[in-house]
Amino acid sequence: MIQLKDISKIYKTEMVETVALSHVSFDIQKGEFTAIMGPSGSGKSTLMHILGALDLATSGEYILDGESVSKLSQDELADIRNRKIGFIFQAFNLLPRTTALKNVMLPMVYAGVSKEERLEKAKKYLEMVGLKDRMYHTSNQLSGGQQQRVAIARGLVMNPAILLADEPTGNIASAQAEEVMSLFRKLHEEGHTIIMITHEPDIAAHASRIIHVKDGVIIEDEINKKRKKANYQK
Repeated sequence: MIQLKDISKIYKTEMVETVALSHVSFDIQKGEFTAIMGPSGSGKSTLMHILGALDLATSGEYILDGESVSKLSQDELADIRNRKIGFIFQAFNLLPRTTALKNVMLPMVYAGVSKEERLEKAKKYLEMVGLKDRMYHTSNQLSGGQQQRVAIARGLVMNPAILLADEPTGNIASAQAEEVMSLFRKLHEEGHTIIMITHEPDIAAHASRIIHVKDGVIIEDEINKKRKKANYQK
C-alpha cells in the first residue's frame, strides 16, 4: 500500500539548512494499523505531511497505492489527497455551525458526487461511528469525542486507500479518547489501513505496529506483540 524509499526532507534558508528527515525507508501493507511515534521535533509531523501528500520530500521516492507521489504537481497532489487519503486532525477541522451530516458530505461535494449519493453515504458512515442520533446536530453541539467521530466518518466517506490520523486524541478527554481508539481498532479489524501520528505511548499501544522516529530517522520499528496477540485471539 505504501512504500517510502530513502526519503529525506531538508528545509533551507539563506543561513541555515535543517534536516527534518534523513534517509527514511519503510513499507506499510494494506490493512495495517501503524502508529508513528516520537517527541516534538522528531520529524514525525514532516513525515505525516509527506505521507498525506501535503508536502514533497527533498529526495527519495514515495509510492501510494501504486502511484508515485514524489514528483507530482500541486494540482496532482490535491487530486491524490482527495482520492486516496482520509484525514483526521487533532483539531477536528469541522464547520462549527454546520450539522454532522453536512460536514461528512463536504468531501463528496468537492468530488462532484450527486446529492442523493452524498446523503446516503454520509448517513451510512455516521451510523458506522455510532452517531445515528446526532447527525442533525451542529458540530458545536457535540462533545469532543463525538466531533472526532464525525471527523472519522468524513475521513472514511471517500473510501480512501489510507486513513491518516494526526494526534487524533489530542483535544479530547481520556474517556473519550478510549472511545475513539476503540473505533480505530474496529476499523482496523474491518480491513482499513490506518496510520496514526502520536507522541503518547498509551495511544500508540492500540496500533499493531509502532514506528519510532527521533531526530529525523527511524530508531525502532516494532510489531506490537500484545495487540497482535489480542487480534489473533479474537
